[in-house]
Amino acid sequence: MMVLSRRFAIAALLMLACALAGAPAQGALPRPVIRAFSQAQVPMAGFGIVVQAADAERPLFAHQGDVPMNPASVMKLLTSFAALELLGTDYRWRTEAYLDGPLDRGALHGNLVLKGYGDPKITIEQWQAFMAQLRTRGLDAVEGDLVLDRTFFAAGDHDPAGFDNEPTRPYNVGPDALLVNFKAVNFRFAPDASGRAVAVGVLPPLSRIAVGPPPPAAAGNCGDWRARLGASFANAGPTAQASFAGSYPVSCGEREWWVALLDHPTYVHGMFETYFRAAGGRFDGRWRDGRAPADATPFAVMESMPLYDVVRDVNKLSNNVMARQVFLSLAGSHAPPPATTAKATAAVAAWLERRRLRMPELVLDNGSGLSRQERISARSLARLLRAAAASKVRDEFASSLAVTATDGTLQRRFVDGSVAGQGLLKTGTLDGVRAIAGYVIDSRGRRWIVVALVNHANAPRAQGAIDTLVQWVYTEAALWSPTQQR
Repeated sequence: MMVLSRRFAIAALLMLACALAGAPAQGALPRPVIRAFSQAQVPMAGFGIVVQAADAERPLFAHQGDVPMNPASVMKLLTSFAALELLGTDYRWRTEAYLDGPLDRGALHGNLVLKGYGDPKITIEQWQAFMAQLRTRGLDAVEGDLVLDRTFFAAGDHDPAGFDNEPTRPYNVGPDALLVNFKAVNFRFAPDASGRAVAVGVLPPLSRIAVGPPPPAAAGNCGDWRARLGASFANAGPTAQASFAGSYPVSCGEREWWVALLDHPTYVHGMFETYFRAAGGRFDGRWRDGRAPADATPFAVMESMPLYDVVRDVNKLSNNVMARQVFLSLAGSHAPPPATTAKATAAVAAWLERRRLRMPELVLDNGSGLSRQERISARSLARLLRAAAASKVRDEFASSLAVTATDGTLQRRFVDGSVAGQGLLKTGTLDGVRAIAGYVIDSRGRRWIVVALVNHANAPRAQGAIDTLVQWVYTEAALWSPTQQR
């Protein structure tokens, strides 16, 4: 009886298991990659991989490349590339202010109307500048109400608890045509110099959010400081409350906790009330929904940062709220407002057809990847990345991706590998999902497309295997042939 070497025996068993699972033979994958996924206890049926030179017609190798999988946040690649081509790299969103009444010696005898077009990122600083612009243009007081025109996006039935039952997490904030500061509130905890008291700062300071007494200072390690706070956030929509029944460890120093509170219109009203007054204006009115006057000239306009900057936040930082805003904005390239998910999906489908990027398995939900329904295959993502590499928006798209061991979601990954600084990648993480897709520039300067989608209960253990794949592409892909493994 012939005695097999241990390495050959393991490879044979893996190939047999693969065949029984109906997947391609593992010989089509490099041995280090096979070994890494085996050690992570992720079976061959649990992941899809495509590696392809960006200038090549066919993949170097692929495994389950056509199987629809949940890509998590890697879906943002489709949304951002479509946006750059459909809207234009320098596209800017507008937020407009209209006077619904006469302006007499600085006093508006009527309502101030704010109309939003879906700006994905209005920061506190930008909002302050907008309020200062109103004052500079001569608006000293608003004697009526604040009318909010949010009709550019269709009113949805977004449930912030629907995804993971965490309705106050900022990533669960739904899209809105008048999204301001991501509808988020920053609670900052800071012990005083004596270490005997803790101050709680709230930004923005909105009158509809009641904040209880600060927590007492405590000794001991920082550890799970949020659990020790005993925080409770009661979000009723028009009002919200925050209380802290526990204590705060002094050893933590200063810490921040971002929470999504209030509903969209109440939040915008609070932001206007707070920062218009801070700019020296006077306003004591309420808010109500309405429409901007037809064919009127805006009294003031706030423009967003350009799209090429927006997609950097979307991809490098994997900002789900911004991605959803961008996705809905795509609807305007295909159909008149109000923007809906169906119209945005149709816009993407029409764009893919014009681009001859066939993706029959594609399922879009909100374009951010924060979804249990969205699906795409590794091969479709590879085709998308190849098209982007040859597009006129190539530079803007590539620069939006996180750089290995440098920034964004990859700042702390690949720090000990030679691929550090040479990968431009988008990551994806959900329960049961780990994914990565993008480009690796090898030591010879050749650009490689790398896609890995893991859908399995052991997906959290697969991050190391994914990293092994990326590092392998950098060092070995240019010289590799499947015949080397036979």
